Amino acid sequence: MTDDSIFSQIFKLDTSNLLEQEKYWSEIHELNIDFTKYFLQAYPKFRKWQGRVHLVFSCIRYARINENAFKLGILALSDKATLVRYRGACILAYSLREDAIPYLKKNLNHPDLETQKDCKRAIKAIKKRNHHIFMEHRASSWVVNESDETEFKNSTRLFEKLKSFIHPFRL
Repeated sequence: MTDDSIFSQIFKLDTSNLLEQEKYWSEIHELNIDFTKYFLQAYPKFRKWQGRVHLVFSCIRYARINENAFKLGILALSDKATLVRYRGACILAYSLREDAIPYLKKNLNHPDLETQKDCKRAIKAIKKRNHHIFMEHRASSWVVNESDETEFKNSTRLFEKLKSFIHPFRL
């Protein structure tokens, strides 16, 4: 399949119709390509915020292993739509990459309070090396990839053990 035909498929995601997006996403997913590369290139040309959200959301799980996904997160932080910026912060929080922090800090004074909070939580998650922190006050954990669930359970068990060990020594 040529790049032009791949982009033709990807641009079908630029719609506000979620059913259509899911249909086209299935077709793209079946192509078995590094779609993050194409999403990064297509993102600036998308007109609908729903389409941009879909591109960014689809790349979250690759934030730790794919540079294009990470770059898309950085781009999304500057989007005009709150939900797109939120998903950009999701990518950066999940990546746990320290080099994301300067981009997140730029939004700590953003006019949108939600964006400020999202960036603050993403920075905290990165500094603590725990992506689950990004979902504070939203969920107790954030499973993006299957290995996250095991990681979270192990860290929770360790915390409980430490707590039970320390608790008897409190005054």
